[in-house]
Amino acid sequence: MIRVRFVAADGETREVSAPAGSGLLEIAQADGQPLEGTCEGQMACSTCHVIVAAEDFDRLPPAVEEEEDMLDLAFGATRTSRLACQIVLTPELDGLTVRMPPEHRDMQGR
Repeated sequence: MIRVRFVAADGETREVSAPAGSGLLEIAQADGQPLEGTCEGQMACSTCHVIVAAEDFDRLPPAVEEEEDMLDLAFGATRTSRLACQIVLTPELDGLTVRMPPEHRDMQGR
């Protein structure tokens, strides 16, 4: 099992475990995190934008150009921003910490 720590915009921290091969977006949504994922992982939106802890960022594979383009549209994007739909949990990512951005784009009007 891979441990992931979610840090809410208000600082509340929750830790969950998921099997290797799981997608971060699905794990976050199952935990009730405020990630919409409108495009269902097709990199056509930025509603699953997360901010990866700086100490964990280099453990991720590099973002492809399409993901970088979508991150340009994300509210509050930082140097360590990624789309949760593009992060697949592997043993190398055990203990990953991601922060929810203070603002997000709600494309479904919820």
